[in-house]
Amino acid sequence: MRRSPFFPYALLAIAVLLWAGNWVFARALRFDAPPVALAFWRWLIALVILAPLAFSHVRQQWRVVLRSWRVLCLLALLATVFQHIPVYIGLRDTTATNGALLNSTTPIMIFVLSRVLFGERWSARQALGVAISVGGVVAIVARGEPTAPAGLQLNGGDLWVLFATLSWAIYTVCLRWRPAELDPLAMLWTISALGVVAMVPLYAWELASGRTVHVTPIALAGIAYMGVFATVVAYVFWNRAVQQIGPNRAGPFMYLMLVYTPLLAMVFLDERLQLYHFIGCALILGGIYLAASGRRGAAGARGQSNV
Repeated sequence: MRRSPFFPYALLAIAVLLWAGNWVFARALRFDAPPVALAFWRWLIALVILAPLAFSHVRQQWRVVLRSWRVLCLLALLATVFQHIPVYIGLRDTTATNGALLNSTTPIMIFVLSRVLFGERWSARQALGVAISVGGVVAIVARGEPTAPAGLQLNGGDLWVLFATLSWAIYTVCLRWRPAELDPLAMLWTISALGVVAMVPLYAWELASGRTVHVTPIALAGIAYMGVFATVVAYVFWNRAVQQIGPNRAGPFMYLMLVYTPLLAMVFLDERLQLYHFIGCALILGGIYLAASGRRGAAGARGQSNV
């Protein structure tokens, strides 16, 4: 099976399916587990499981970690605290389908940030792509109401998901500053450790305010799934496949999220697809295609969020 040319593609498809399940579980647990608790336990479980795998790499490269502590702290905050906690807050008020569709705007946000932060120029085709994708976001946020944007009362859940998406886009742009010599597994473990440490005071505040996990079988299963499958297994599968076939071939598999999440949400959450979902998805993907097919955009368009 591992020698089959289809094996890495199967790993990619499974990884994205596991990430899609994270959206569905997070939405299902909105009444049983507060958002900081979900993020904290997800990353703590992942940290414990990754420890024996990453230990030798971290031990050999601890000087690199210490030398790069500032950028690693920044990356940890962006990839854990500012991404996952807002997602779990947002999914209390918006659907898993809406969240996954809005999350797909990550490549467009990367284009915009590259322009704002680093002065990268756009072609007219790329600018049109950004505008079209923004139109898709408006269609989803406005729930397909053509007159809504004029007096729009935004869904707070949508805004939290967009904030998390922006955080991942900033993380992706900032990866250019990561220590190139640091082993990927050591980097993932270090980011996990720093993220867990950063979440400790937030989790303590959440507990002090009386918001605790309702210990039920579904809550325990959901948290275990997030930590084991949506984090460790999915990352290992994804990284293994990317190593074999390269990021350019792997990147488009992230768009399976737009198929997996609505289907899982329909089966397990009784969510229903509306016309505005199809319109918004078509505009977002069309805009990404135009922007990514431009001269300067191809690399940035691969930076999808996985959550």
